[in-house]
Amino acid sequence: MEKILLNVGCGPRGSNLRLPELFRSQGWREVRVDLDPAVRPDLIASITDLSGVPDNSIDALWSSHNIEHLYRFEVPKALAEFLRVLKPEGFVYLKTPDIQAVAELIAADQLHEAAYESQAGAITPHDMIFGHEASIAGGNLFMAHHSGFTATSLGTALRTAGFATAMLKRKEYLELSALGFKQDQNQEVYRRILAELAF
Repeated sequence: MEKILLNVGCGPRGSNLRLPELFRSQGWREVRVDLDPAVRPDLIASITDLSGVPDNSIDALWSSHNIEHLYRFEVPKALAEFLRVLKPEGFVYLKTPDIQAVAELIAADQLHEAAYESQAGAITPHDMIFGHEASIAGGNLFMAHHSGFTATSLGTALRTAGFATAMLKRKEYLELSALGFKQDQNQEVYRRILAELAF
């Protein structure tokens, strides 16, 4: 039976190589959601209002580097929407800059020095705090950042939103990865999903 992935903040078509390999495998169907109509998503919507997606209808939700584009007061709304649309056995997999790690670079006076290279070019601590400067300068205001997360604050946000289990990991490129399960699962399910996502 086909599983449904909700890719929120999906970006342009053809960028699905950023998806974890699991979600690119046979048996998964991607539904693309973005606020920017220019990227031609399946559903134009803010992640704070996914009312076009029915309750308990999604197997997994992928949110890569978009929750930081929300203001802090909007984050609980988005996470509540993530929880609402997931099936009982569903989970959210999200990534966001690790502000604690970024702050260490800033404290070392490296605010505008390249921290790593991406498809968009060099990424600086300034970009990770405020949003990708070149994109914003080019008129894409959707790329501005309005909040940030540490491992503790992200885990707290997921649990406060109602996720039964929240697992966090610091990853490469100064980012946090988090898995939030709508309901507690048995250890075998956790092990399988963690392995499939190489989490």
